[in-house]
Amino acid sequence: MKIDEAIVRFVDYIATEKRMAAGTVRNYEGDLRDLQRYLERLEVSELDDLASRDIRGWQMEHLGAGEAAGTVKRRLSSVSSWLRWLRRSGWLEVDLMAKVSAPRQPKRLPVFFKESETEHLYDAGLFGDDFTGRRDALMLRMLYETGMRRSELASLREASVDFHSLTIKVLGKRNKERLVPIEIELAHNISDYLALKRQTVGENEWLFVNAKGQQVSAGVVYHVVRKYMTGLSNADRISPHVFRHSFATHILAEGGNIQAIKELLGHENLATTEVYTHVTREHLKEEYRHAHPRSKRK
Repeated sequence: MKIDEAIVRFVDYIATEKRMAAGTVRNYEGDLRDLQRYLERLEVSELDDLASRDIRGWQMEHLGAGEAAGTVKRRLSSVSSWLRWLRRSGWLEVDLMAKVSAPRQPKRLPVFFKESETEHLYDAGLFGDDFTGRRDALMLRMLYETGMRRSELASLREASVDFHSLTIKVLGKRNKERLVPIEIELAHNISDYLALKRQTVGENEWLFVNAKGQQVSAGVVYHVVRKYMTGLSNADRISPHVFRHSFATHILAEGGNIQAIKELLGHENLATTEVYTHVTREHLKEEYRHAHPRSKRK
């Protein structure tokens, strides 16, 4: 089988059968096409001619060009999923990834906003009083109070919100649903926004839309976060995912249960959530070094 055909079949599989998000499908295809272009330079076009050394060479080319180890690791993950699917489908016999090692990357603790920074989200004068300003305010408050991913927020429908039970139904990775509780104040904010939304754009199934009634994209959510939080926070990174980290870190700092946080975030493995315990410990150490008089003694 031609490598090009193998990529086309896999992309169709993850898009139609696995029903992965469009952005995820684009990332997979982009990584595989990048590998294909590298293989074309080696005059490797048939799947049977593909070898582990070719994948290692592609990996080293990216690392040699200065690409971050985490990005290269993600590319390898795309290739690994593709090759694993080809073996399951009977088009490949050898495990080519068995002799390929992913690059090591330094462990980085998640970046989060300080509680004093997130408090500004509730300042009356921060956002405009028009439709876009009210929408932006609700977006940021929901990111902070629910720990949703930006793609999850952008895909919410009006029907996702249950005002009776004070929960939001979130469609996460691999189409896995979870219920996230909300406070009554946030429910009132959503209700007020919906009333303004109907006056502005009319009836619409999507929760977050632009002034023309079109569903917002995950990219719009990212730009809204950057627009407001860049001036409010000194965090090393500013992105919607930092709100997700802040949600977990702040709950844990207040004594929240790690298992409950796992469920709220939609993590499959507890180990993924446990990183926030390290964040909290490091944060406490930093606060001690800055504030406790004994830490300043030489």
